[in-house]
Order: sequence, then structure tokens, then C-alpha cells
Amino acid sequence: MERQMAVVKEKKNKTRLKTEKYFDYSLLFIVIFLVCFGLVMIYSTSAYNSQISNNGDSFYYLKRQGMLASAGLVGMLIISRIPYHFWKRFTLPAYVVMNGMLLVVLLYGAASHGQKRWIEIAGIRFQPSELAKAVLIIFLAHVASRSVKRLKNWRGVVKCFALALPMILLVTVSNLSTGIILLGISFIIIFVASSQYKIFGGVVGAGVAVMLIFLKVAAYRMNRIEAWLNVETSEYGYQTRQALYAIGSGGVFGKGLGRSVQKLSYVPEAHNDMIFSIICEELGLFGAIAIILLFLLLLWRCMIIANNAPDLYGALMVVGVMAQIGLQVIINIGVVTNTLPNTGIPLPFISYGGTSVAIILCEVGLVLSVSRSIRFKR
Repeated sequence: MERQMAVVKEKKNKTRLKTEKYFDYSLLFIVIFLVCFGLVMIYSTSAYNSQISNNGDSFYYLKRQGMLASAGLVGMLIISRIPYHFWKRFTLPAYVVMNGMLLVVLLYGAASHGQKRWIEIAGIRFQPSELAKAVLIIFLAHVASRSVKRLKNWRGVVKCFALALPMILLVTVSNLSTGIILLGISFIIIFVASSQYKIFGGVVGAGVAVMLIFLKVAAYRMNRIEAWLNVETSEYGYQTRQALYAIGSGGVFGKGLGRSVQKLSYVPEAHNDMIFSIICEELGLFGAIAIILLFLLLLWRCMIIANNAPDLYGALMVVGVMAQIGLQVIINIGVVTNTLPNTGIPLPFISYGGTSVAIILCEVGLVLSVSRSIRFKR
């Protein structure tokens, strides 16, 4: 009898040893490093101008970003502990509420630089278009994972895109760059879920046509195209020219942390979308390549999690977050280097923007939640 019990106990131990939980600490550490690096660079780029414009407070932007980054990190850790299937029940309500919020922004939103993109409550500004990215990822991951068979023909693909279209259009009216990101996220999630890849050629054509219409509607967007094509002479290319001066003057190893000249009121919004140019100036080509490699490593870790996710819903959720981060990095660096026309896309985890950094950290929490559900045998 004792021998039989010992055999049963041994089998249970072997079973426990065979299956182990997984958590991607590599992804966690990369994200924390990027956030901390971003705080250092925000202080470096904003201290001088902040001291002039904020009553001598050179830490103004650092403190604001630090508070929201801390909130985002806490949110990331909390969300990583919640099973990701929990969010399915909120998919439809979140989609409806999000579209309602975007409509409110269009009608009553607070304006800045001539564009209505914020909701202001008690002096606190919030940018719903950033939250729209997370809502769209969860929504499309749910819809696509339940409609895999329908996505094998063009009607199913079109219907899936049609569900995402209201949110994309509501954002694009006032924020073309974020609309492009939302369209890119939708395309990649549905592309991964579908097996009929030829259909997506027409989708790309339709997307390009829509974006061209929005370019024609607002004159300032065409001015950006002109500045992109004639950056040396265009009156609208000042910001890009100054960013290129910063990149060129940094050389291989840079001027040293905190020693940028272009951040001293030469590069507009240096702590925001143009922060990569100051990274190049202060840390040189070496620092720029190091940051790009970190982003590539982050995307690779996301891909590993997506490939090993327990189900398609989890995999598509990770793919959506990976698409957002990848697209924002490509567009931001492309704009700074004048490879792409100037548009306002922040560099993830690094650029100043409290709403952006807090929400994208919570999205990483979703990825970590999927990673927690992975089981592997030893």
C-alpha cells in the first residue's frame, strides 16, 4: 500500500515538473528601461525651456511624465495579473463608449495647436485617441478570433474592417497620424487572423485613397508634404531641418548627455515627437542604434508570446500591441529623419505625453497577462 502511494506521489511530482508557468521578464525589463531612459531624456530636452516658461521649474515636464509613467507601470503590473479573457465581457461596451467619447471630442473637445484632440475635466486634459488604440486592439482581437471562418472570404474581411471603420474615421478627422496607426493596427490584426492574403491588396488601396482624401481636406497637411519634398527650402520644413541638424551634429558617439544645442529652442517640441533627434545629438549614432535594437528586442519578445499564446484571442491581442509599438517607432523615426512627412506620432515609452505612456504601459500589461497563461513542458 505504501509503495502504491509512493508511486502515485512520484507521478504527481513528475506531472508538476512537466508543466510550468511562464512570465516574460525580458519584456518587463526592456519596457522599464525604456521608460526610465525616456524620463532622463525628457529632463535633458525640456529643462532649459521649462525653466523659462514654467516659473523657473526645470523639472515641470519630468514631474508630470514621472507621475503618469508611475501610474502606467502600476496599471501594467495590475493588468498583467488579470487573466486576459476577463476583458472579453467589456469589449462591446468599451467600443460603444469609445466612439461616443471620440464624437464628444469632435464637437466639444479642447483645442491645442488648432486641433480638437482633448477632453478637459477640472483642468486635466485627456486624449481619447490614445485610449482608442487599446480599445480597438481588444475589440478586433475578440471579433477576429470569433470570425476566423468568415475571414476566409472577402466579405468577412470587409465586414471586420467595417466594424473598425467608425473609430478610425472619428479619430482621422482631427488626427490623421493616429488614424493611420489605428488603420495599421486593424490591417495587421485582420491580416494575421485571415488566410486569404490576396484580399488585402484592395484593402491597402482603399486605405490609401481614404488617407489622400483627408490630406486634401486640410491644407496644413499638404504643407507637410511640401516640406517633406523640399525640406531645405520650404517655409514649413523648419522643425525637420533643425532635427536633421541635431542628428548630423551628434556624430558617432554624440556630444554627451545634456549637451545638446538644438534643444535650446531650436527644435520645436524637442521633448515630444522630436526627442529622437536629441537622442542622436547627445548620444550619437551609437545611442540611436542601441535604442532601435531595444525596440526590436521588445517586438521580438512580443512575437514569441504571440506564437506561444494559448488561443487566437490572446495571440491577436499581442499582435495588436506589437503592431502599435512597431508602427509608432517606424513613423516617429521616419519623420525625424525626413524619411516620412512630418506628423505627430510619439516615440513609445520615451516621448513626453502622459496619456500616451500610461495607456501603452497598460497595453504591455495585456501582453504580460497573455505570457502568464503560457504553459510549457520540461
